[in-house]
Amino acid sequence: MVYQAGLSLEALIDQPRQLLPMDGHCQYFGKIFHPQEAFGFFQTLLTQITWKPDRVFIFGKYHVTARKVAWFGDTNCYYSYSGTTHNRPLSWTDELLAIKTRVEEITQVRFNACLANFYQDGSQGMGWHRDNEKELDQRAIASVSLGAERRFDFRHIRSGEKQSVFLEQGSLLLMTGDTQKHWQHQLPKTAKVIAPRINLTFRNIINPYNNAS
Repeated sequence: MVYQAGLSLEALIDQPRQLLPMDGHCQYFGKIFHPQEAFGFFQTLLTQITWKPDRVFIFGKYHVTARKVAWFGDTNCYYSYSGTTHNRPLSWTDELLAIKTRVEEITQVRFNACLANFYQDGSQGMGWHRDNEKELDQRAIASVSLGAERRFDFRHIRSGEKQSVFLEQGSLLLMTGDTQKHWQHQLPKTAKVIAPRINLTFRNIINPYNNAS
């Protein structure tokens, strides 16, 4: 897409493209921010957020991840995955709220939390997994990409069929329906990418503290 000054949001956003042929819905909207806007968000979040390594439990051992993360959300949101619990969400920043508002306007889904991921370059990625944790409303997960373009893969659990998409700077991907039940996804490592990327995954957590056991 070629950016033209003065374009409205409606003119900027492509018609969403359905990526999965069966057993789920994954829409790729392409760029939802003007290039200057997306670059500004990337620069601000890169320096504003206190990025920290994640700690995950895999094959009986805890591992510190190369990628760094930050957990944002409403005050009653916590999230557990791979033996790690994020139970003290950081307060929404003005930039994250602006991005969240845009995402909610487009998807017509409300989100109350965001797991932000920072990848220094293509040597850092994420292996095959599903976002199917019990406290997560799996019906909708929205992913905003800022920075370097990266390939994103899907793999059907039973058939092994794969689908891929290149996530552009300022783009939106929305996973809904039974996607997490039937498909895994990954961000593969690559030596071709030497620039950093920020990924914002907006989620709806359904386990406020006062309902947690």
